[in-house]
Amino acid sequence: MTRSKKVSPLQAKFNVGDKVAFKLGKTNYNGTILKGYTHSFLISFKSTSPAVIDKYHNKVVISSKKLRVVKAAKSSKSKKTTKDNDNK
Repeated sequence: MTRSKKVSPLQAKFNVGDKVAFKLGKTNYNGTILKGYTHSFLISFKSTSPAVIDKYHNKVVISSKKLRVVKAAKSSKSKKTTKDNDNK
């Protein structure tokens, strides 16, 4: 059985490298998207709470419905490419 490569509308709003905001329990956190899954994302985040660090190890999988983009990552398409001037 092959997997569908279609991206859902919720997934299309987020890209790897985006800075996002989310909530764990009653606490708000900011993090960076490391990897995308079908309906969720692996997020890397920092916490000062030893209990949160022990439980999550600064990484968590969050549903795309519960994420909010704080800062979009620079896409590889927006990078300018330069041509070599060696062709004479």
